Amino acid sequence: MTVSVPPSVEALLEALQNAGFRACPVGGCVRDSLLGKVPHDWDVATSAKPQEVEAALPGFSCIETGIRHGTVTVLSQGHPIEVTTFRIDGVYSDHRRPDHVQFTDQLALDLQRRDFTINAMAWEPGQVIDLFGGRADLQAGVLRCVGEPEVRFEEDGLRILRALRFASVLDFCIEEKTAQAVHQQRDLLRKIAAERLYAELQKLLCGPAVGRILRTFSDVFFTMLPQLAPLASCLQHTPYHDCDAWEHTVRAVEEAPPDPLLRLTMLLHDAGKPVCRSTDADGIDHFYGHEKESAKIAREIVRFLRLPTKEARTVIQAVERHMLPMSPSRPLLQRRLRQFGPDFCKFLLQVQRADTKAQPSHLHFRLEQIAESEAIIDTLLEENACFSLSQLAVRGGDLLACGLSGPAVGKALDALLQAVVEGNCPNEKQALLSFWKTHLSS
Repeated sequence: MTVSVPPSVEALLEALQNAGFRACPVGGCVRDSLLGKVPHDWDVATSAKPQEVEAALPGFSCIETGIRHGTVTVLSQGHPIEVTTFRIDGVYSDHRRPDHVQFTDQLALDLQRRDFTINAMAWEPGQVIDLFGGRADLQAGVLRCVGEPEVRFEEDGLRILRALRFASVLDFCIEEKTAQAVHQQRDLLRKIAAERLYAELQKLLCGPAVGRILRTFSDVFFTMLPQLAPLASCLQHTPYHDCDAWEHTVRAVEEAPPDPLLRLTMLLHDAGKPVCRSTDADGIDHFYGHEKESAKIAREIVRFLRLPTKEARTVIQAVERHMLPMSPSRPLLQRRLRQFGPDFCKFLLQVQRADTKAQPSHLHFRLEQIAESEAIIDTLLEENACFSLSQLAVRGGDLLACGLSGPAVGKALDALLQAVVEGNCPNEKQALLSFWKTHLSS
C-alpha cells in the first residue's frame, strides 16, 4: 500500500516546501491511492496561510475559491488542486460548515477534525501519516468516525449519508458505534440541502453494496425520503412476488446496472403500491394503477432532490411506464421508437429487466423477451427504419405542392408517419404521396 503522487502535485508540493512550509496530500486521494485506485482529485494541506500559499507559488495560477476557510485552488500543469491551510474548525451551528476556522501549523490538529479514519490520513515522502488507524480500517474494510461519531455527525449531518455512501461504494462495514450514531442521528438529514443529499445519493446507489446498505439502514432512507417508508409494510401476496414491496425495490436497485438515473428509477418505480393495494376474495393482492401513483411520488421526490429537468423527466416517465408492453414485435417497437425515441426505449427495457430479475425465478422467461426487444430496436436503428418526421421521405413542401396549407400539413405528415410505422405504406416519396391522395385527402 503506497501513494503515487502525479507530477502536477509533486511540483506544487516542492514549491511550498522550498518556501519553508509543510505540505502534503490528504484525505480521499491518500485513501484511494492506498486502495490501488487512481484519485479523481488531489487535495493538499499545508502550514502556509492562504496569502502565503499565493506568495509561495508565483509560477502557478491561484484562485481564491474558499479563502475564508483557508482554501486556494491552484492550477498546476493544467490540473486544479485544492490547497487548504491546516485548521481547527469552530462550531457548526448550521450542521453544515463551521461558523469560523482557526488556522494552525499542526497537521495533527487538522487531521483530527475529519470525518472518517480512512479520510484522515496524509502522505509525506516515504510514509503515511495515520494517527487514527485509518490504514488498518482500510485493510479490514471498516468505516469508522474519527473520535466520537455523535460529534462528527452533529457537526455536519451530511456525514450520515456519506457514511452510507462510502460503505456502499467501498463495500465496507460500518463500525458499531458509528452505525448506532447513523441510526440515532438520522433526523439531522432533514436539515441538509437537497442538492447535497442527491450528490451523495447518486454515488451511494451505484455502489456494489447498495442492497446491504438499503436493507440495514432503511430507517435513514425513509427519514430522507419518507414517501418510501410505506413500502416496508406493503405485503405482496401475488404470483408475481415473493417478498414485500421494499425488499422487491431493493432487489430491483441491485439488479440494475450502476447508472444513477436507472437506479433512482428502480428505487422509485413501485413507490405507489401501498396506496393502490387491494386484496380479493381469494387473498390475492392487486396493485391496479400503481404506476401512475408511483409517478406522482417520483415527481415529488425528484423535485425535492432538484434533479435537472431532463433527468427528472426521464425518471418520472420511466416510473410511469415501467409496465408498458415492450414485447419483441417489430411494429410495436417501431411505434415505441416513434413515441419515445431510442434512448428512452432502451432505458425502459433496462428498467423492465431489473424489475423482472427482482421477481421470482418462474417469471425470468421474460428476460429473453426483453433481450429480443433490445435486438429488434438495434436492428431498426441499424436499418435506419422510419420512426420520426425527420426520416420521412416526404416534406411539408411536397404536401404544400399538393394543395395543403397551414395545420393540415402537419396533420398529414403525422398521418403518413403513422402509416409507415404501422407497415401500411413504404417510406418512399411517391408511395407516400399516393397513399395520402388515396386514403387521407378526403
